[in-house]
Amino acid sequence: MANEASTEKTKSVVPDDECKEKYKKSEHLAFYRWHKQNPGVQYCVSLESLVLTENGASLELFEPKSKLHLLLQVRACRERTVRISIDEIHPIKVRYRVPDVLIGELVYEQLRVERKGPGFVTLSWGLGQHQVWIHEVPFNLEVLCGGEVTATLNPNGRLLFETLQDPLRNNSSGKQGDQSGQWQETFGEFVDVKANGPGSVGMDFCLHGFNHVYGIPEHADRLHLKDTSDGEPYRLYNLDVFAFRTDSRLGLYGTVPLLLAHKSDRTLGIFWLNASETVVDLHYKPKDSEEDMADPVKRRRVPIQTDVHWISESGVIDCFILLGPMPSQVLSQYAQLTGYQALPPLFSLGYHQCRWNYEDEADVKSVDAGFDQHSIPYDVIWLDIEHTDGKRYFTWDSKLFPNPVELQQHLEKKKRKLVVISDPHIKVDPDWPFYCEARDGDHFVRVKDGGVYTGSCWPGDSNYLDFSCPQTRSWYARCYSLDKYKGSTESLFVWNDMNEPSVFGGPEQTMPKNTVHRGGWEHRDLHNLYGFYQHMATVDGLTTRSGGTERPFVLSRSFFAGSQRLGAVWTGDTEATWDHLKFCIPMLLSLSLAGIAFCGADVGGFVKDPEPELLVRWYQAGALQPFFRGHSDKSTKRREPWLFGEAVTASIRSAIQQRYSLLPYWYTLFHQAHTSALPPMRPLWVEFPGEQSTFSVDHEYMIGSALLACPVTAPGVKEVMVFLPGSKELWYDVESARVFSGDRNLSYPVTLDTVPLFQRGGTVVSRRVGCGSCSSDFQKLPLILTVALDSEGCAEGLLYEDDGHSFNYRDRMKFSLRRFVMKPWTFACSTVCEDSTFVSESSVQSVLILGVRRRPSAVTAHISGIQVTLMFQYREDQHTLTLGGLDLEVGRDWEIRMQ
Repeated sequence: MANEASTEKTKSVVPDDECKEKYKKSEHLAFYRWHKQNPGVQYCVSLESLVLTENGASLELFEPKSKLHLLLQVRACRERTVRISIDEIHPIKVRYRVPDVLIGELVYEQLRVERKGPGFVTLSWGLGQHQVWIHEVPFNLEVLCGGEVTATLNPNGRLLFETLQDPLRNNSSGKQGDQSGQWQETFGEFVDVKANGPGSVGMDFCLHGFNHVYGIPEHADRLHLKDTSDGEPYRLYNLDVFAFRTDSRLGLYGTVPLLLAHKSDRTLGIFWLNASETVVDLHYKPKDSEEDMADPVKRRRVPIQTDVHWISESGVIDCFILLGPMPSQVLSQYAQLTGYQALPPLFSLGYHQCRWNYEDEADVKSVDAGFDQHSIPYDVIWLDIEHTDGKRYFTWDSKLFPNPVELQQHLEKKKRKLVVISDPHIKVDPDWPFYCEARDGDHFVRVKDGGVYTGSCWPGDSNYLDFSCPQTRSWYARCYSLDKYKGSTESLFVWNDMNEPSVFGGPEQTMPKNTVHRGGWEHRDLHNLYGFYQHMATVDGLTTRSGGTERPFVLSRSFFAGSQRLGAVWTGDTEATWDHLKFCIPMLLSLSLAGIAFCGADVGGFVKDPEPELLVRWYQAGALQPFFRGHSDKSTKRREPWLFGEAVTASIRSAIQQRYSLLPYWYTLFHQAHTSALPPMRPLWVEFPGEQSTFSVDHEYMIGSALLACPVTAPGVKEVMVFLPGSKELWYDVESARVFSGDRNLSYPVTLDTVPLFQRGGTVVSRRVGCGSCSSDFQKLPLILTVALDSEGCAEGLLYEDDGHSFNYRDRMKFSLRRFVMKPWTFACSTVCEDSTFVSESSVQSVLILGVRRRPSAVTAHISGIQVTLMFQYREDQHTLTLGGLDLEVGRDWEIRMQ
């Protein structure tokens, strides 16, 4: 039943430049051209129309010439967030509003009129620290914090809201000859007919005092977003881009329309809730290249600001201004809207081994055994599309994988897991029961005349599941039950790929915008939600499979705002080049800032064959990033870690073992992401918001608040330049225990076996000590605590534990959160949450204290009133104190005193 021809047709190659021109540039986007070329419509606001309710304020906007009337809503959410919405008052049809992204019903503050005068009204709420100032003619809206204007909406009059039209009341011949693309747009061979004409929306913002903005992933670009005045805008349109270019603003696999602006004393966010194709223009004032910058006096006279112009092809204007003021508060404000990062099962933080494709069961078992033979831990092995029967998902190739249950049991005996791929396209096959069930249940996307949309992907002709429909998502979720998904077990997890969605031969290799989803919505309205919805349905399926008791693991290539509460994403089809390794760092930092903390890149690059040095450096980088998976295209040479000689194997083994030893720290960081929205992988400026020297750094980053990593991303280097922030900070080299002061650039010597990693003074990091084959083994090993003293001789850290796989931490308070605190000459362990019920079996074997300036005369432990004398070793040359042979239970309170 396998479709061999389709496999040959879709052979993986790196496309040349001509092939890459299948993707649009801004000149091809009719709605973008219209907004940029249009001189602007002067909207006014009717202050007499103001109505205050318990949920905010509403006013009418109008355009004097056309008499167009719009509804403006202003609402203040709790926790310093302002919501601004604009929609038609009397549309010919309801416009699309993004569902399912915001969590629960938002709670709004009661607004009041603080001041009203000729041509303006000021609204405030709460204690009055924040205000919204609405100007009547022309309309603009200022958001004030503590009396200071931080953001202005529509400052340059770029608000444009195209109302939907009835095609029967418009000249059809005009549409056919439409050169502007307003009603009918052509790109190559593809014609996009818009059922109700142009319906785009856009508005400009001025962010006062800011000249550093970040976010709006996914782009292969630097962390600090660039001025777009002389180039392409940032495009937010989910696309399957194979071997994508770096240093590019082309939209990639996923979208989070969240932009963050930062300056020394404030962080601000704009969340533009729209799922249609969106572009963002940025203009910094003053620009670095402007002549005024050369004259300090002139520079002081030029107000610093960033102008941001959001434009979406359809939908409504629905945006949130996140007022911070601290970076951590903006991240929390966003999470309160769209959800916190899901707490992943512990195994998923280990190493994953993947390839397109492991050939058969014997191949999988051979690779699994190879890791044991070479003493390299790993947790998950993955199967790509070739494991199925002719690219039919939820099936197995009976010749290559005749005993999938036995294979999973073989892995499970070693506490390892299997992940299989499940894409959104379904092979057109009337003899396949799964296809017939989907067709008969009306679960496919349709074309405008009512028929089922057929596109092409790995199986050949395919229909695409309409995940935007709740009934379809529920049906799909039930397909993961053990009785329906034959050959699956509880230790099988899932990978959603090609879910932008990818359509071979389609416009920009995706689905036409005028296809139709349930409810009559055009695909253009919700394109960027498609992968998010498949991700949601798959997570629901695995959760339902366990009866709601076990945490799922699902990786998705496509994503949207809110995907963080579902699972993990990765950066897609990278190349095995140093440039792609380098750009993965800012890409992952941008994702982390946008709430998607569980993210990673294919170690080694998906396409092409990495040289051994590049492969080692990518393993070292991947081990210090949230999602850690090696993956490669089927056209590449095999690259299991032991295939490049013993020296390379040893370097890769060391990187992976370092990851496993740090799992307690990583798991604790994911608990923090799950509860406070702080991502494990952070730009330096998040930890050092007042230091301008950190604002553009994206070659190094913080892992939590304790570790600074600077992966090597260039070939043949003997030293790298590391910036250590914080004028009052101390930084300890993890390798040598040498201490360095902050606010300096450090030339750090490296070999192929080393990567710069520093622990910040004032922190405690937990590690497992010993060897194991997977995360389950490492959980049984004792802990070593590394205490890095600050200049006051103090340090603090947390350790989070639970069973690593269930929802008992949430439902039954079965977790443990312990605090380690070092004060001068005392080190103590205590509980953070008295109500938690998880009994930790971990013990502390040793404590390494960095920065101890003199040898103690005696060290004692105090546990439940009992004093025990401890052995210790002090090294004068390193200023380190090691306390060994401790066997102190993590679950009990204790204190160590040094005299």
